[in-house]
Amino acid sequence: MRRLIFLCAILGLSACRALYPSMMLETNSKYQFTPLADSTMNQEYKLSPNDLINFRLYSNDGFRLVDFSNLDNTSVTTLNTNAGTDYLVEQDGTVVFPVIGRTYVQGLTIREAYEMLEKKFSQYYIKPYVLLKVTNRRVIVFPGDPGSAKVVPLLNNNTTVIEALAQTGGITESGKAWKIKLIRGNPSNPKVFLIDLSTINGIKAGSMILQENDIIYVTPQRRISEKLLERLTPALSLISTFILIYVLFISYHIKL
Repeated sequence: MRRLIFLCAILGLSACRALYPSMMLETNSKYQFTPLADSTMNQEYKLSPNDLINFRLYSNDGFRLVDFSNLDNTSVTTLNTNAGTDYLVEQDGTVVFPVIGRTYVQGLTIREAYEMLEKKFSQYYIKPYVLLKVTNRRVIVFPGDPGSAKVVPLLNNNTTVIEALAQTGGITESGKAWKIKLIRGNPSNPKVFLIDLSTINGIKAGSMILQENDIIYVTPQRRISEKLLERLTPALSLISTFILIYVLFISYHIKL
């Protein structure tokens, strides 16, 4: 009996993989998900390597914009544009800014970063005022159907899971709202959170603030009967055709 159960389990697993070859990021029933602590859900966006920072610096509490193309440390020129300049957060977590040079910013929130930069630039400018914006932040969302994944830009500093799902059109009909995985951190040892949005009680977890390169994966449903029918239909049609030809052939010979 045990061997029979084991054989059925193996066949069932093989059938699932054969029927759903595109299924991704599966976890077994004993997988230990990362707990959804308040400190994790309310964590503001923090700067990380490969972030592209749009940086603007003003003097006199925002009265005049510093022109970094004409730096002599004695004068401040007003620019005709407010576009700012983009700087890359390098792999070591630093950014090379004009005047102050290489500065470590990884792990800082936007607010912490501009407060730190204002303090550093105060050595060179009167009452500096800094504006920062990350322009290339994004997350990957799999809303529940194969082929429907999207890369979603994080336009706001504190975009939530629900907002990112809404930008993709919401959870698809095939997606399990009660089994949403949020994958974060180093791919070799990621944190995986399990979110249930099937009831109103999940609104708190759905308000979790996203970080750069997070992956939201809505687990798709396995409709095994439909898949089996879809796979077997061509074979059944072929068998039916052969049977019909055989019956016609036998009928023809009987008449003769």
